[in-house]
Amino acid sequence: MSYTGDVTKDGPADVRELPDLTISKIEVGDFGNNAYLLRCTETGDGLLIDAAAEPERLLALIGDRPISKIVTTHRHQDHWMALEDVARATGATVIAHPLDAPELPVPVDQQVEHGDRITVGVVTLEVIHLRGHTPGSIALLYQDGHIFTGDSLFPGGVGNTQKDPARFAQLFGDVKERVFDRLPDHTWVYPGHGKDTTLGAERPSLPEWEARGW
Repeated sequence: MSYTGDVTKDGPADVRELPDLTISKIEVGDFGNNAYLLRCTETGDGLLIDAAAEPERLLALIGDRPISKIVTTHRHQDHWMALEDVARATGATVIAHPLDAPELPVPVDQQVEHGDRITVGVVTLEVIHLRGHTPGSIALLYQDGHIFTGDSLFPGGVGNTQKDPARFAQLFGDVKERVFDRLPDHTWVYPGHGKDTTLGAERPSLPEWEARGW
């Protein structure tokens, strides 16, 4: 079956097989959080995006094949409640942006900034800093066609900025400049909660998002 990105609590992972990368998406916890396991096809190395909750399910998803890295997209607790357990069990390097790193429950081994690269096997992911939902929110981009956005971009709008006009302007500006202005319509968006989308599906709504201010 083809990948849709539609997952449910306690349900199975949805798996996308790309030539160089396998993406497994699962929903965990009580807040509808998505976690993503990325595996390099050539080497088998793995990377987990957001050890959000239910460490036992995440470790079952990881299985017997090692992962080398865990990336936390931002500081909010619902995105890292399983981080300590999964990091201890796997020995993986913990990665986050320096502005959010102090809020995580374990020391961050590798701090990344906008434009940095993270490798999983022979695959490279680009860090995109999207300021506003939190100061250190990041997205991960793979080959200009797949972007993991945490809580900075969803179907229907950008992430929550608590009705703060300055924070909204910052997040909307970053998402427009660093994501929409740069990447093609076919780029698939993997958010921190809920269903996936594409930039092409969301692009016509940008003026509406800007006008409404959230």
